[in-house]
Amino acid sequence: MTTTSRPDIQSRAEPALSGANQASAEPDRDCPLCPRLVDYRLSVRAREPDWFNAPVPSFGNADATLLIVGLAPGVQGANRTGRPFTGDYAGDLLYATLLKYGFATGHYQARPDDGLILLDCRISNAVRCVPPQNKPLPAEINTCRAFLSATLAAMPRLQAIVALGRIAHDSVVKGLGLRAKAAPFAHGAVHRAGALRLYDSYHCSRYNTNTRVLTPEMFEKVFAQVRADVTRL
Repeated sequence: MTTTSRPDIQSRAEPALSGANQASAEPDRDCPLCPRLVDYRLSVRAREPDWFNAPVPSFGNADATLLIVGLAPGVQGANRTGRPFTGDYAGDLLYATLLKYGFATGHYQARPDDGLILLDCRISNAVRCVPPQNKPLPAEINTCRAFLSATLAAMPRLQAIVALGRIAHDSVVKGLGLRAKAAPFAHGAVHRAGALRLYDSYHCSRYNTNTRVLTPEMFEKVFAQVRADVTRL
């Protein structure tokens, strides 16, 4: 399928892409835009030269109808493996859920060569580089939104977005040009953005599941709703 940009989202995405890679909507391996993240990336690269240690690209086809947006790569997860949510606990829960609801096929084995394939689904992050202590700064989130906006614009069949956590939600809301007050974050909430639906979930981190802020049942309920809605559309 030939991929074309969604004109409604593209018009908002292009101004934010000044100086970014408009063609691929992915940062270069040595993206220089956020100095603190560059310094951290280089320090991990020096310590662990065999790791991926670069901005982590989106996983899945651009013609998918579902986009999942997380926060940022984990240092021993996606920053190590080069695939979103691969190599840490969050991926265990996310990929098991995607397999259960038909958004993936194969077997998740926490490595990028495990053969797992996404079905009508794509995964990205609000911030593409690993941040120290898993905490990107507001300026870094704002800067990296250019790539998120371009990702949204380059998905012609996009119907549903699942935001994992408040930061991902806020970045998607801004990327879509929505008013924050009109789309407040709440686990299980569904917001409309024209023909798109934005679904909110608490992030599937080990901390959230250990503290029972998020249970597997709560997480699965979000994707069960997405599955039902995408099937009807």
